[in-house]
Order: sequence, then structure tokens, then C-alpha cells
Amino acid sequence: MSTDTSDAGDGNGTTKIDIRVPNRLLEKIDEEYERRGYTSRSEAVRDALRDWIDPPARLSDETLEELVKSREQRKQAETQSADDVRDRLGLND
Repeated sequence: MSTDTSDAGDGNGTTKIDIRVPNRLLEKIDEEYERRGYTSRSEAVRDALRDWIDPPARLSDETLEELVKSREQRKQAETQSADDVRDRLGLND
């Protein structure tokens, strides 16, 4: 590990680390990071490491299936707006 360290005095400095990755993986990172809105390879890798330490919440398969059904119902105009439902139930008073 490199000892190239930067500290802003608040304990939240950064340390440069050297890692080795397979060439194909680096090619994929280079293909993706700008497309996903990152300004640098380092920014993308830092974000990936944050997700590794604190993974984002995952939706269950059941929830994902319900979302698909809901989208289909919306496409088929089988849904009602929240305002319409509130009006029908008298909740806007």
C-alpha cells in the first residue's frame, strides 16, 4: 500500500492505495465510469467500495414482481391517481 496521504486536518483525509486488476476489468471500468456520470476512475471505484462496505437496500423478488404488475396496470390505464382516490374516499376534506 502506498503511503501517499492527504489530510485536511479533520481526520477525513485520503490515502492513495495501489491495486492490481485484470486488464479486462479495467477496460470495463473505463467503458462505464463516464457513462454512469463519474468524473474519474477513482471516483467510480470509491463509490463501488462504499457500496461494498454499506450495500444499498435490495428489493425482494416479490416486490419487484409487484412493481412489474403495477407498471403494466399503468400502461393499460388500470390505475387511478392518488388525488382521484382521495376525492372518492372523501379524504381531501
